[in-house]
Order: sequence, then structure tokens, then C-alpha cells
Amino acid sequence: MNNIESDSTRQVRADSHDSQTASEFIDSQLQLEADAREALPYTFDHCTQPLGALRQNLYSCLTCNPPPQSPSDPYTPAGVCYSCSIACHGEHELVELFNRRNFTCDCGTTRVPSNSPCILRIDPATGVKGPVHSKPAASGNTYNQNFRNRFCGCGEIYDAHTEKGTMFQCLGLAGESEGGCGEDWWHPECILGPGRNWKPQAKATIGNGPASSPATSTRTHENHEEVEEHEELPPGFPQEDDFETFLCYKCVDANPWIKRYAGSTGFLPPVFRSSRMALKGPDAILQTLADEAQTESKPGEKQGGQSSNLGQPPVVDHTTEVLPQEESNGILDSKSHIPLLAPDTDQREPSPSLKRKASVADTDPDDLTPITSKKPKLATPQNCYTETLPPPPPQQLSLFLREDFRDHFCRCAKCYPDLRIHPQLLEEEESYEPPLSENNEGGRGSVGTGSLLDRGEAALGNVDRVRAI
Repeated sequence: MNNIESDSTRQVRADSHDSQTASEFIDSQLQLEADAREALPYTFDHCTQPLGALRQNLYSCLTCNPPPQSPSDPYTPAGVCYSCSIACHGEHELVELFNRRNFTCDCGTTRVPSNSPCILRIDPATGVKGPVHSKPAASGNTYNQNFRNRFCGCGEIYDAHTEKGTMFQCLGLAGESEGGCGEDWWHPECILGPGRNWKPQAKATIGNGPASSPATSTRTHENHEEVEEHEELPPGFPQEDDFETFLCYKCVDANPWIKRYAGSTGFLPPVFRSSRMALKGPDAILQTLADEAQTESKPGEKQGGQSSNLGQPPVVDHTTEVLPQEESNGILDSKSHIPLLAPDTDQREPSPSLKRKASVADTDPDDLTPITSKKPKLATPQNCYTETLPPPPPQQLSLFLREDFRDHFCRCAKCYPDLRIHPQLLEEEESYEPPLSENNEGGRGSVGTGSLLDRGEAALGNVDRVRAI
């Protein structure tokens, strides 16, 4: 009888293995708070609505505004700022849209259900914070399919668990209502034309870097080392280090005047889109591009009396006289029209705000200061730079821009009006970021209040890790 343990005794011993001391519990809570602070580093106690239209990080709340099954069905989209995504929608399903220009937070307006009020805005009736709801929404906001959690020209629903590779954000020269994409995110294969049928074999690399973003899929091995899977870029797509940003074929079609810059100084050779590329692999892509190159135009042949060699445009002073032709940084393969990018002497880093796999958390706030280009001097029409460039290609194309592309636009009296309506082409845009959270002794702040811990845990539990900032 002495060797037989009662059920209650065995239960007490089992519970003792799962118990924590008070010190261990506090340490675990502090670690959770540190993790939340790392993923959500900014304060979230002020809505950006009083600041008006900003270029800022936006989120679409699928809980408050669930999209219909069909993309053609009517829908009332809404975008909320970083602070509201945590304080007001922290327990909801969110889609991170990253930076969007000229947008005022919709939280607390008629675009969001009244049962999800903004608790950060000042109620004009009481003079205190929230709850505020059913206020008029800003009339200047524009929306695209991303607010429905659909991305790219393929309109695919974004799934952070299955998405692989890198998506690229178009600089955006036109909204959806104007025929453009409205700063959409694109798959490389959809920029070229083959669509999602292009499925190269993924390559996995092991690393211990920062958490991945929506563009990069990750998985974890038993040894807890993070394995990051990279998909090959389709043939004909530029290397990421060779361009700063890009304009999709939709935005180029909506602004055909910009096609002439393809292949000139500051711009990579044109990246053509083929409508006949419902393909199964890279060999078919190469063959299709080669066939189209032979049937449409060949580099070096005359078009309208001018050379069509887009790979070597003349370099021209925008303000005074035409300079001698210089060697271009990019050339076109005469057999396939695939841009072949020569090594660039400047080792430029990809823009983290426009390449979706880059980590926003790694961005230095000092880097957000706008870089103003040199004050343009309007040239006479006789010295118009674009008149020295080859005629624009007839094919549908996307335009990839180098870091210094803004310095090479023509600013004569005829061309400048096209530039003036797109400030993002004249100077680098400044993006708003909330103040950083105070960090006492390595992230051990908020002890006793639990505000950051509670909100951080709620947000992290409802937003995919790869979607968190």
C-alpha cells in the first residue's frame, strides 16, 4: 500500500513541473513586451487624422470592412493609420498596405462601422479622446484593390503563409479610375506577362536576420534556424540592385509621354510585357520574347528616320545644349529584347519602401528627409531633351528607374507641365512615422500599466508576423 500513490499526489507532482515562480513569470511577461516593442516600435496614442493627408503606413481592416467574394461587387474600403491599427483594431484581421501618399486616416468616419469607433481622436463635442464614429471621411483619399487584400495585375488574394519571393511597389502615376494601379504591389512575373503560371524552383537560404516581410516566405527548422525561401526572378526582369523603383505598364500607359525615357540616362532599358506569355517555364518566356522582337522591331533599324537603339540614347544637358553621345549603362539583346544590365559602377541599395521584402523597421528616420533635386532651368523648345530621344516603343512596357532618375527629366516649357502634376517625379517623398516608443532599460518600459504589452500581444496575435512592422 505504501508504494501506491494516490491520483491527487500524482496531480500535485505534475502541476509542480508546469509551475512558474513569480520571478520567472515577470521575466516572461517582460520578454513578451520586448517582442511587442520590437515588432511595433512606435507610439500609438495619437491618430494621424488631425494632421490631414500624409504619405504614411496604412492598414485595411477586413473585420470592419470585409470584402465581397467577387472583385466586381461593390465595396466600401477604408484605411487606418498605424496607431489606430493597434489601439482601435488590434484584435481585428488587418492587411498592411505599407506607405500610401496623400491619405487621411478613415478610423472614426462613416467608412468604418459605428461599433468600431476611434478611441484616439478628440471628440469635438466633449473635447476628450474618443470614442468617435460616423464623422465625414476625407474626400481626397483614393483606394485600389489592395484594400480588398488583392494585389498585383493578377488580382490575387495575398496570403502571407504561401507567398514566396519579392513583390515590388509601383511608384504610381495614376489611380485605378485613371487606368493606373494606384501604388499597387506586383509580382515580377506579372510585370513581364506570364502571370502566376511562372513557378520556378524556390531556393532556401539559412540566416538569422530580421523577421521577414510580406514579400518573403520563411519556415523554421527544428534547430530554430530561420530558413528563407527565395524564388528566382523570371528571365528579362532586372536585378534588384540595378533599380530604385519602377512604374508598371498600367501607369506608363496612362502617361505615355514617359515611355520615351526608356533606356536613357537614369532609366533601365524597357521591360516589355507580352500578352502571349501564358507559359510554363523560362524557355517559353525566352522564345516568346525573341519571336516578338523579330516581328515588331529590331534595335538599330530606322523608325521614322531615327535610330531605335533604345539601349544607347544620347546624354543631353536638360537646360542648354546637346552633349556628345555617351555609353549607356544598359543594352538590349538584339535577339530577344531582354534587357541585359551592365554592371553599375554605383553600388546602390534597393529602396526599402518600394521593395516589399525590405524591413521597414530597419529604416533610419534620418533617411526619410526628402532629397530635393536641383532647381530646374526651363530650356527653350529647341533644346527639348526628349526631342533627341528615339521614338517610344509601340509595345506595352514597364519602366525601371535608377536612383538618380529625377535628375534626368526634361524640364523645358513643353515637358515640365507633365512633371509638375506628379511631385514624386520631381523630389523624393517624405513618409510620416509616429514617434518611437520610449525604451527604458532595453525595452522594460510600461511595467505596471501593461498597455504596450496588452495592445502588442493583441496586434501580434491578429496580424501575421510577416505583416507586422
